[in-house]
Amino acid sequence: VYNVVDGMLTTNPGIAFIKWDCNRMMTNAYSVYLKDKQSHLYIDYVNSLYGVLERLRQKYPYLPVMLCSGGGGRVDYGALKYFTEFWASDNTDALERIYIQWGYSYFFPAISVCNHVTSWGKQSLKFRTDVAMMGKMGYDIEVDKMTENELKFSQNAIATYNRIKDIVYAGDLYRLISPYEENRAVMMYVNNTKNRAVLFGYTLNARYGETFNLVKLQGLDPAKTYKVQEINVSNEGRRGPGMGGPGMSQSGRSYSGDYLMKVGITVGSNTPLTSVVYEITE
Repeated sequence: VYNVVDGMLTTNPGIAFIKWDCNRMMTNAYSVYLKDKQSHLYIDYVNSLYGVLERLRQKYPYLPVMLCSGGGGRVDYGALKYFTEFWASDNTDALERIYIQWGYSYFFPAISVCNHVTSWGKQSLKFRTDVAMMGKMGYDIEVDKMTENELKFSQNAIATYNRIKDIVYAGDLYRLISPYEENRAVMMYVNNTKNRAVLFGYTLNARYGETFNLVKLQGLDPAKTYKVQEINVSNEGRRGPGMGGPGMSQSGRSYSGDYLMKVGITVGSNTPLTSVVYEITE
């Protein structure tokens, strides 16, 4: 296995990314003729797999490699140190991914969870992109089928993501509104000096006439003044305050950290499957 991968990389030095898939469980492994050490088989297999990965990492320490289906599951802590990210699920529908990524956030940092923008789901491209931004964003989509506006939006989104990803990767995570408790989900990341933060808000559904309470932020410095600016803006799906609509008065305004944490801001709309990303800067 080592020689196959090493040979591929040696022959093709331009390879920039590998998806390591299907480290699946073995089936029908028991033998009545080999009763000694039967229980060792699965442990020895995993240790041998780690041995191959260790050798490859020693030779290729900086090659981005995604772990997929590791050990029959999606990820395990033992294997993760050899990889730059893991594939959280084959279900890439953006609505479902909010729940998937929310759950993973209790056990794994955002820098390790691979979130791809795909053609799954009926949500807007902006919604799918905003959901992917709350972790290790990537693209798994047929670019040649994008419209000119979609391509331009995606190119701008990548530039935006590259500017804020350090906050997502290394910042403190605050889960503000759970998708299991309301028809929306809100979470934010704050860097260690508390001078930059990013907030993600998603309206999942909206009952007729439903209004959402203001969202009180967390993790900021109450004595600092912050500018709240909507980013990743698209003309697609601009449908009201707090979701990129023309009535969103708080974008571009400044507030004290104390105000943001005690009073809060609008995050949510009465239109299902809409989203907003706020960059919060001292």
